[in-house]
Amino acid sequence: MTTYVLLLRGVNVGGVNLKMTDVAAALTDAGFTAVRTVLASGNILVDSEHDRATVTETAQQRLRERFDYPAWVLVYELAAVRAIAADYPFTPEVDGYHSYVTFVADPAALEELAGLAAGADEKIARGDGVVYWQVPKNTTLKSALGATMGAARYKPVTTTRNLRTLGKVLARAQ
Repeated sequence: MTTYVLLLRGVNVGGVNLKMTDVAAALTDAGFTAVRTVLASGNILVDSEHDRATVTETAQQRLRERFDYPAWVLVYELAAVRAIAADYPFTPEVDGYHSYVTFVADPAALEELAGLAAGADEKIARGDGVVYWQVPKNTTLKSALGATMGAARYKPVTTTRNLRTLGKVLARAQ
């Protein structure tokens, strides 16, 4: 049995409003066990005997059927998320800044995003399947990475989490 972290893209922002209790029930009905949600922003822990690709496909299909929206789910083994969070290359807590991790499921998109020139006071670094990012508060959407991430082509293959949120996901997995 493997514990996976499911990161739902665009949940409870931009008009896609889901109750996490309903999401947990849908995933349990899909055959996942030990389903636990963290916050209301689409962070879910599940246990499964299946591989990552099967977990991804099953979760996306079930959420699309149950909630009738274009669900995109990025799936990682719990150990991988622990390593990603531990490898954050910048000072994690800086007053006036957000510390983010953008998970990227497509290698070409990862190259593009990691290769962006950081804007003023913004930091961007490539990690293992992720882009680490630190940006001043209130400039997220205007920053180099934030402005680029809005492109439709990135929606199915990326999702961003605050480093604090990842800490809460990892704490819930204990």
